[in-house]
Amino acid sequence: MERTILHCDCNSFYASVETLLDPTLAEGPSAVCGDPESRHGIILAKNEQAKAFGVQTAETIWQAKRKCPDLRLVAPHREEYVKYSRRCNELYLQYTDLVDPFGIDESFLDVTGSMHLFGTGEQIADELRRRMREEVGLTISVGVSFNRAFAKLGSDYKKPDATTVFSRENFRERVWPLPANTLLYVGRRAAARLDQLGVHTIGDLAACDPAFLHGIFGKLGDTLLRYARGEDDEPVRSFYAEREVKSVGNSMTFAHNLLGEEECRMGLTALCDNVGRRLRARGMVCQTVQIGIRDPEFHNRSRQMTLERPTNATRVLFETSLALLRAHWPMDKPVRLLSVTAAGLLPESQSCEQLSLFDSPQQAQTRQKQRQLDATVDALRQRFGNRSVIFANSVRKPKENEKKDEKEP
Repeated sequence: MERTILHCDCNSFYASVETLLDPTLAEGPSAVCGDPESRHGIILAKNEQAKAFGVQTAETIWQAKRKCPDLRLVAPHREEYVKYSRRCNELYLQYTDLVDPFGIDESFLDVTGSMHLFGTGEQIADELRRRMREEVGLTISVGVSFNRAFAKLGSDYKKPDATTVFSRENFRERVWPLPANTLLYVGRRAAARLDQLGVHTIGDLAACDPAFLHGIFGKLGDTLLRYARGEDDEPVRSFYAEREVKSVGNSMTFAHNLLGEEECRMGLTALCDNVGRRLRARGMVCQTVQIGIRDPEFHNRSRQMTLERPTNATRVLFETSLALLRAHWPMDKPVRLLSVTAAGLLPESQSCEQLSLFDSPQQAQTRQKQRQLDATVDALRQRFGNRSVIFANSVRKPKENEKKDEKEP
């Protein structure tokens, strides 16, 4: 039986939720952004009126205000976004348990087994749009197709509050003329490379030689070819299926540029503390540590290191991250953002500590003390709150002139 897949995408999700919280935002152009004074001066979402002025997601606030001087800016209410995302998925679950969230504001649905109850895929999509408007207060665009890739393409095809059907009978006429960069997983770099190769449309991509694409993009080329030809057979997972955690990470954009090792150590300490605590709470250890660095000009660099033995020790995470930073970043260059990610995760119970022939008893004892320290800190925080224990490295030391100022009356 032919599958029927829906992709439901909330229109201007953040901005729409903010309008539900404050209906006056609907009276003119508005956008959700971070706090400019904390240097999160980027547009996160915009409403339809702002979109008409050319305001774009991820551009700076000053760029958006230059396009639209009357743009009304609001800070994000993330807890509300989570609440409304949950309400959307609760509605989808009334039609099928095969609901696979693809982000906070979009989900795939497999309604193949539900059509005898609720009608065709298009009818279910239209009913979901109506109920979302009336019961939740949001609008969604829905793509209907026989696979995930084309369903996702359909939800982007027409906005807002629309249903688009890409069937096995019409996809060659409707999908293949679309730009190649509209296909799922064709990012900016892949799109630029395809354009250089003369591959401008999804139809051009579908006509490519498999060996040619694989030679340029590797496994991604194989995937893109399948998607373009309508051969995507990836299933929609049950909403209740256990999700495999592949990594645990944290990033931080700082209120001022970090400069020098002391300030970078402070940032890394806070990040590794968070990552280590989350690993231990999940009963996981990592085999790889990755750091990400962004400078004030938004240039990004990432480096990673495979560990000799899996760990969830905060100190090991910190020492590895600092070693990566020292090796790959000049300390006299400012840092705007740092991230630390623990990857290659294993259950702690399944990871046996492989002892080296050159390990000394002191080294094994040090690791045992570190585990005890982490366990004690975790227990204290669980009882008295996360701020009850703070690592000294995460607290900025006052400079000499600041010390003198403190002594003066």
